[in-house]
Amino acid sequence: MTTLKEIKAELDIHFKRVDAILPEIKSYLPLKASDFDNIEKTKTIDSFIYRFAKIQDKMGEKLFVAALRSLLEYKSGMALIDVLNKLEKLELIRSADEWIDFRKLRNNLTHEYPNNEDEILEAISLSIEAYQEIKNIYASILKKVDEKI
Repeated sequence: MTTLKEIKAELDIHFKRVDAILPEIKSYLPLKASDFDNIEKTKTIDSFIYRFAKIQDKMGEKLFVAALRSLLEYKSGMALIDVLNKLEKLELIRSADEWIDFRKLRNNLTHEYPNNEDEILEAISLSIEAYQEIKNIYASILKKVDEKI
């Protein structure tokens, strides 16, 4: 079982790397299809997509469960929706539905890219907006867990 400390260490790397490229990717907004013709812009966009997906995966699959365990709120075998509902009840996320929407964004980025440029451009823009809320959720969870320990 991965420890909360290990999960945090990995997530911190992903957040740090997104934060480093975020000003650059924001400077591209609004994104347009021709941005994919520029290799430097494409590298930045790809890096953001990769890190955004990694953050989503690690938080959804590991951090949420580890946090609930440390708060003594996890029951063995809880489905993701139950974990999200518990996090919402503890006011660690605004809503389970919002996290599901973030997850759909992640899926659109990883499963559609680069097949449908209009959809991917919209998903990237929405993901950039969602990133700050995801980062806030991360900070909120760490704060709550630190207070309990």
